[in-house]
Amino acid sequence: MANHKSALKRIRRNEAVRLRNRYQHKTTRNAIKKLRGEENKEDAAKLLPEVVSMIDRLAKRNIIHTNKAANLKSKLAKHVAAL
Repeated sequence: MANHKSALKRIRRNEAVRLRNRYQHKTTRNAIKKLRGEENKEDAAKLLPEVVSMIDRLAKRNIIHTNKAANLKSKLAKHVAAL
């Protein structure tokens, strides 16, 4: 158990941040799945900038690695172009 007041606060803060990161990551993964399942090119092209923005936000906050974000964006752009 923590011995300092600041350590107790840090434990509470870490849990809050962890839950927020999990929520954002899961929401982005669901958006990616939705985009990959899209059949219509116009709808997919409209959805792509929103998903790319979500991926960039995760990378900026170090929830996912920068290279993973780049790979995801590249694959999604290729998928939309191929529709």
